[in-house]
Amino acid sequence: MHNPFKQHGAFSWSELMTDDPVKAVAFYTDVIGWEVEAMEMPDGVYHVLKADGEAVGGIMAKPEGYEHIPNHWGTYITVNDVDVILEQAEAQGGKAVYPPMNVPGVGRMCAIADPLGAIVSIITYEEKA
Repeated sequence: MHNPFKQHGAFSWSELMTDDPVKAVAFYTDVIGWEVEAMEMPDGVYHVLKADGEAVGGIMAKPEGYEHIPNHWGTYITVNDVDVILEQAEAQGGKAVYPPMNVPGVGRMCAIADPLGAIVSIITYEEKA
């Protein structure tokens, strides 16, 4: 079966960064009907959102230093190689919002800004054994 998470160019994850993840989880579970799995992470709890048992997104508290940024949904695009795509983005006038980082059990990711300032995250998922 085709896995859209692995398809280069596919939008593959959505994530809410918010001041109050508990309140956001309550809202979206009531309104949308998502199931939620809480995962302990080094920076706090990450709430994985599931539709019919399939993970479709997440909700997290804004990291320290992000208090001035409004609560927002972000989107991830799957790419074959985060570093290559970042180089291509920079060659076209884009820039990294934060440098590529590895998240164990997930993959390599970073956020990029296009020349007009729109921000999107890119990710290369780890191969599952």
